[in-house]
Amino acid sequence: MAESTTFNRVVVGSTPIGLTKFYMSLNRLCLVLNASYEAINVTSARRALTLVFKGAAVVEEVSAFTIRAAKINVPVPSVVRLMKYRRMPRQNRAVSRKGILLRDGGACQYCGARLPSGNLTLDHVVPRSRRGPSTWENLVACCFPCNNHKGNRTPQEAGMTLARQPRQVSLHARHKLLAADSRAWDKYLFA
Repeated sequence: MAESTTFNRVVVGSTPIGLTKFYMSLNRLCLVLNASYEAINVTSARRALTLVFKGAAVVEEVSAFTIRAAKINVPVPSVVRLMKYRRMPRQNRAVSRKGILLRDGGACQYCGARLPSGNLTLDHVVPRSRRGPSTWENLVACCFPCNNHKGNRTPQEAGMTLARQPRQVSLHARHKLLAADSRAWDKYLFA
């Protein structure tokens, strides 16, 4: 039996390795642009291909990956642009642990140690006991020893300095952090 794949299912005879590569290609991240070339979302390649096949989007950049169907090879898109302009409201990004760790690059903002996310905590620059809010501008990634040393004090009181001042992550900066194919995405994103 011939080894072949389709977009929705894998036909009998496929190897597990081919199956894994097939699903990995469809789950790659793809940047979605508005008709005005403004970055509005990051989606999976499967969703991007659906938009292209429906005629709702065109492919602007392709990745090095392809999906092999029975009779054709389809390049996996890296960037797609919507055909019609879609009005997007301003989005304020919700504060999250994952967002803070992505913004800070997985490094302690006091000592600079790069650690896995499980070994980092979130530290309030102005402590919560002093009415410090849980906002982008007041939360930083911090290792356990630095967090314990700082305690219930501000960095100045503890004699510690921040590697950089915390700030809110913009939409474009967030997309840059998620960039799967950064060279192809760079010309559409600014941060």
